[in-house]
Amino acid sequence: MRRPLALRLNAALATLAVAAATGVVMSMPEAAAAVAGGATGYATQNGGTTGGSGGQTVRATTGTAIHAALCGRASSSTPITIEVEGTINHGNTTKVSGDSCNTAAGVIELKQISNVTIVGVGSGAVFDQLGIHIRQSSNIIIQNVTVKNVKKSGSPTSNGGDAIGMESDVRNVWVDHTTLEASGGESEGYDGLFDMKDNTQYVTLSYSTLRNSGRGGLVGSSETELSNGYITYHHNLYENIDSRAPLLRGGIAHIYNNYYVKLNESGINSRAGARAKVDNNYFKDSKDVLGTFYTDAAGYWQVSGNTFDNVTWSAPGSENNPAGPDPKSNTTVSIPYAYTLDSASCVPAIVGATAGAGKGLKVSDGSCSPTTPTPTPTPDPTDPTPDPTDPTPDPTQPSGTNLSLGAGADGSSKASGSSYGNVRDGDMSTFWSPAGSTGSVSVKWGTATSVAKINVREASGSTGSIGSWRVVNGDTGAVLTSGSGAGVITVPQTSLKKITFEITGSTGTPKVAEFETYAG
Repeated sequence: MRRPLALRLNAALATLAVAAATGVVMSMPEAAAAVAGGATGYATQNGGTTGGSGGQTVRATTGTAIHAALCGRASSSTPITIEVEGTINHGNTTKVSGDSCNTAAGVIELKQISNVTIVGVGSGAVFDQLGIHIRQSSNIIIQNVTVKNVKKSGSPTSNGGDAIGMESDVRNVWVDHTTLEASGGESEGYDGLFDMKDNTQYVTLSYSTLRNSGRGGLVGSSETELSNGYITYHHNLYENIDSRAPLLRGGIAHIYNNYYVKLNESGINSRAGARAKVDNNYFKDSKDVLGTFYTDAAGYWQVSGNTFDNVTWSAPGSENNPAGPDPKSNTTVSIPYAYTLDSASCVPAIVGATAGAGKGLKVSDGSCSPTTPTPTPTPDPTDPTPDPTDPTPDPTQPSGTNLSLGAGADGSSKASGSSYGNVRDGDMSTFWSPAGSTGSVSVKWGTATSVAKINVREASGSTGSIGSWRVVNGDTGAVLTSGSGAGVITVPQTSLKKITFEITGSTGTPKVAEFETYAG
């Protein structure tokens, strides 16, 4: 009978106790003052992930100071890098109010904001029993920090028990060189180490350590919550994890060059139509490291170059479909970005030398050797957001009839003096503006209309205000595309009765003079 996770920690804890008694000191090299390297994996798509690059850099030694830095910005999208040193806990993390933030006590709250980097520096940053919550936000970098022992039950509790949790329309997050750990499973009060749900997309977890937890992390909260995806996991260490390494529900994940040691019940659990590309990983002393588990809702995988070292496999059943003992691909996954694979044989060594906080931000050089990347160049502070690469707006005015003329319109709350109808009246002197820095406006028709391009035209005096956005099929809620900046936008040709332009980040007050729609 398998022992509880808390009991399986005894050996590791005893080793730490001996080290402390003998005066062994573990050094933590100082991190670079700015983010080293650049985003990788799916975080490079959808316009890229640059965090607070180009903005102000501030230092924080408490959670309250982190919140104060967010609240002190000119707007919720003003770029900022927050260097963190010391222990962040419940005692020093309070709510701070302001127009550019939405914080709460007892959790690091990155809510309804964009363009933020949190990086550990100096002797290190430890978030002790305090989770990091990312909600309705975009373009976030978290680097070189430790988050440990976050609980959902018992005392104190934080972030629903997740070390890092993302939910509700999150885009472009890069989490790099972090250490995420618990001291047990759900029965001991802990939940996931790295969770994503409710429309979270374009995320990369790299060079991080996840250990001593019942649950590594999930993508999607249920078999019907399938709005998440485009997640990359590479060069991470998963050690002494019961399950969810990760659990995938729908969407696409790219999982390569990770080192898995002691996955006690299951590992990569692809379910509910999820597709995982699993390349050159090393699995050791583990059980059921890949497959569909605990459900009859099948998921899929494409495998190559993996090493299975002392891995055991359960027998197939109605709710158990292990990929082994001889894993074969049952789907294909196309990856849109460039990457270099280390050989699986060297993964234990290269991950051991690079993964986790306090490793000097070292990465693989692509040939199984650790190297320190060059800090990311700082863009011109007046233009901190690179031009989006996915999608690429067409600079040419669309041809054909503007289908918005004479159509209907509605949206979220509007600012005083503006109207939804102003976006489809052909008059550039009138406009719709949200009550805050974010909001949505829709064009709608009485019968299904085919749309392939839109043109978002900003009112005079507000050009450049619109930051991140997404285009949504108003009939189904499906996201057709997303990006940054106003202009001509190409979407998959879709027949619909309603199309919505959602502004998820802006500088100043966005004003949409015209929301034009075209068949091609």
